[in-house]
Amino acid sequence: MADEPETRSRAAGGWIAGARRVRSPNCDRRPQGSEVSLVVLHSISLPRGDYRGDAIERLFTNRLAPAAHPSFAQLAGLRVSSHFLVRRGGELVQFVPLEARAWHAGASRWRGRGGCNDFSVGIELEGTDDGNFGAAQYESVLKLVKKLQDVLPLREVAGHSDIAPGRKSDPGARFDWARLLAGLCRR
Repeated sequence: MADEPETRSRAAGGWIAGARRVRSPNCDRRPQGSEVSLVVLHSISLPRGDYRGDAIERLFTNRLAPAAHPSFAQLAGLRVSSHFLVRRGGELVQFVPLEARAWHAGASRWRGRGGCNDFSVGIELEGTDDGNFGAAQYESVLKLVKKLQDVLPLREVAGHSDIAPGRKSDPGARFDWARLLAGLCRR
């Protein structure tokens, strides 16, 4: 059990070391006995294609002013959050502790099992479903997933488009799955 202290320090209290914490109220308890085995990758930018500012954090903490941008009006009253956000420069922000169910997947199904929020960790990449992601983001996601594998029984990684086909298209066709999976194989 020599790895135990380091493993605990990587996710003390459900919070990953090295991530900036911004607590979201948009979460609740996972169903009893839920095994967190899936990572769901998303993409988001607010407004679309704008990578400045704190609008994503405001959305995930119910502080986004609908009048601040014309595209925000459709988000009024929306209560969502992922566990993590990876900003364009690779900065990692955590909104929800790992033991809690973040409200990121919505109506979803993976391998015949519905309600993906119950058994997944949501990671948002700052970007769009038709854009590219940067090297710093891939590196940050790779490090994060490896840390998560140390503390959770993760077995699979999927895109939001995979768990909600026809409804969602993120992280998008330009997300480099081969790059991510090759990096995960180099544990």
